[in-house]
Amino acid sequence: MILTELGTYVQTRKRVSLGDLCAAFTASPETIRDMMALWVRKGRVIHHPPEAGCGGSCCSCDPTLSELYEWAATAEQTPPGSGCGCGCGQSGS
Repeated sequence: MILTELGTYVQTRKRVSLGDLCAAFTASPETIRDMMALWVRKGRVIHHPPEAGCGGSCCSCDPTLSELYEWAATAEQTPPGSGCGCGCGQSGS
């Protein structure tokens, strides 16, 4: 799994759960969180932490389904893997 693949996946789907990312890339939640943290720091992805639950009393809601990653609207013009790497959108030269 490559970081740019994760970015492209989120950019294409606009909003995706941690559980979906784990299934799509066959990786643990911790691995995905660590990799997505870079996109969040660059301002390309917005992290929505898990909600407290559905409000029911079963206590079986999977928190990875409510933890979401959303492609930032301001990053629409800059596809993953382009730019100098600092998040500014300028060429890497």
